[in-house]
Amino acid sequence: MTGGAGHIGLESARSLLEHGASGVCLFDMESSFEARAESLALLRKEYPDRTILTQDVDVTDESAVSSAVSNAKDQLGSIDHMLCFAGIVATIPAMEMTPQNWRKVLDINVSGSWYCAQAAAKQMIKQESGGSILFTASISAHQVNFPQPQVSYNVSKSAILQLTRSLAAEWAQYGIRVNSLSPGYMDTVLTMLNDGKGLEVGKEIWETRNPMGRMGTPEELTGAVVLFSSTLGGRYLTGEDIKVDGSSCFPTTSLLIKILTSQRNQVDKQYSNRKSQCII
Repeated sequence: MTGGAGHIGLESARSLLEHGASGVCLFDMESSFEARAESLALLRKEYPDRTILTQDVDVTDESAVSSAVSNAKDQLGSIDHMLCFAGIVATIPAMEMTPQNWRKVLDINVSGSWYCAQAAAKQMIKQESGGSILFTASISAHQVNFPQPQVSYNVSKSAILQLTRSLAAEWAQYGIRVNSLSPGYMDTVLTMLNDGKGLEVGKEIWETRNPMGRMGTPEELTGAVVLFSSTLGGRYLTGEDIKVDGSSCFPTTSLLIKILTSQRNQVDKQYSNRKSQCII
């Protein structure tokens, strides 16, 4: 599991262990593991009879990824699932984005996911066991976010959707299922870093546009994670994407009516003011 020390990674690991996983290997940067040392210790305390491993891995280094997957197989016995949660966002206006900014986001979010999926799939094919791969897309793959500018992130998550479908079609012959998860706005470190000082303004806009009126939590993603990872309940699911977003991509009729009514009232008010000015 990449991004294993993050909020979503740790909650997903907990949910898989809760549902019977014999062990997990978390890939992340050493600094991230140090920052979440207390949470990792708690996870190990909750599941003392399971194997919980950590590896310092840069997902943009294909050689390091291949070596880490091999090490995980040696310690766990087999590789049955690969979950890719590592990702970054850059909220930079398109006209100010440098080639370095662009490449960094695409390298981690897209290439990093691809390297991990390929390395895991090679091991699954060698084992002749099949398996599942879960990518992290986003509602940003389905719509343009507002108000923050994040073109590189949006493009990277759209690429994940196509990567999911392409590999699902190609690797089905090996019994490997490939799916993706599209979270909405979640209360995670990534979101907290997303817009700096303007975060509170952004959160108000995101919550207003969500029919449930709030952001999600990492725990609320775990149902889809378990489903996609299930060898029985998820075994006929491949090439699929599940949005866990509180319906923010598809506002309810009542919300649309509310928005349209508000806009109409603003237009009527502006028209009334112009009419008054003309009379005067």
